[in-house]
Amino acid sequence: MFIRAVRLDAAPGDGYPFDLPVVRALHRRGGIALPGPVTLLAGDNGSGKSTLIEAIAVAAGFNPEGGTTAFTFATRPSESALGGHLTLSRVAGRKPRTGFFLRAESFYNVATEIDQLGVTASYGGQSLHERSHGESFLDLAEHRFGPSGLYLLDEPEAALSVQGCLALLVRIGELVALGGQFVIATHSPVLLAYPGATILEIGTDGAINEVAYDQTEAVAMTRTFLADPARMLRHLGLT
Repeated sequence: MFIRAVRLDAAPGDGYPFDLPVVRALHRRGGIALPGPVTLLAGDNGSGKSTLIEAIAVAAGFNPEGGTTAFTFATRPSESALGGHLTLSRVAGRKPRTGFFLRAESFYNVATEIDQLGVTASYGGQSLHERSHGESFLDLAEHRFGPSGLYLLDEPEAALSVQGCLALLVRIGELVALGGQFVIATHSPVLLAYPGATILEIGTDGAINEVAYDQTEAVAMTRTFLADPARMLRHLGLT
């Protein structure tokens, strides 16, 4: 554990991102606790989980487009101002030895920067551009993620098959055993199943609630669909 809580102490201003329901909810509750080594942010598209994890990454010193704290490139700045208003409550005497902010939508830019810096040896020895999207994500987790690291992942399942998500679960478990901490925004029922993880689900109204695995919308809707796909398709007017 390196970060035990995230706080938004100042009253939000007007305009984006402070008018987002999740930001106002974060201010009302004073912040969110990260009580264990794995915290999962769940919620529908547009709920604000990616905005929140991006802001945590910026507050922790990571490049907004992704990468390590040493990455300084910028292709098209799009991050919100929220990161500059967050306070991270750090665990006394604990500082990560390494870390990474994985942002699925800008991973192409990160892979390009890795090539330009000539540090592909730290990422499996092959350009991530020469691997499939999913393979490059798993190469990153296997070769670049190390012990005692802080890892912030924004929808890593975007590039992964179900088997890939399972492989990532295993790698997360290995790194947690070696002192790592993860905060992950995800829609994946597979990743949400990480044993002992704290799941914070963000509602459409911005409310942030700790929920059990079976209570998450992603899990409930996936189960409903898989239990009777034909019925769901009829409901959607597709058959």
